[in-house]
Amino acid sequence: MKRCWAEQPDLRPSLDRTFDQFKSINKGRKTNIIDSMLRMLEQYSSNLEDLIRERTEELELEKQKTDRLLTQMLPPSVAEALKMGTPVEPEYFEEVSLYFSDIVGFTTISAMSEPIEVVDLLNDLYTLFDAIIGSHDVYKVGILKIIYILKYLSRFSLYLHPGD
Repeated sequence: MKRCWAEQPDLRPSLDRTFDQFKSINKGRKTNIIDSMLRMLEQYSSNLEDLIRERTEELELEKQKTDRLLTQMLPPSVAEALKMGTPVEPEYFEEVSLYFSDIVGFTTISAMSEPIEVVDLLNDLYTLFDAIIGSHDVYKVGILKIIYILKYLSRFSLYLHPGD
């Protein structure tokens, strides 16, 4: 079919050759060109629908990954506002608690351990921290090298502390 559209006429197949191609496509059955073209269009349409479905599923998976990353990087209320396209206004808090943790003797521990042991130690520790802060109104600001940084914004009592 594509050769029939060639710019140079001598590159186009002859009419007899075109009919022979249609016969081979139709396996010798007698059909008219319109029926064959409609069948081909239906096949192209079906293939296109399948491709669109696959791409939509891939897009949805990427959107979920992006949403998950956004909620890991920002407080949930800020992440939701940004996803909705709503401007995020800065908030004022009377008191804020910041938590910085450091592993005392980490340099010595890491020097005496295999790299995978250090990775496992940090992973276990940070997983434990994440589980604990998940049940409190605490936001993980981030991890800088081996320092775990949290913030707690008191909305209820000026004297309430995350440890309470």
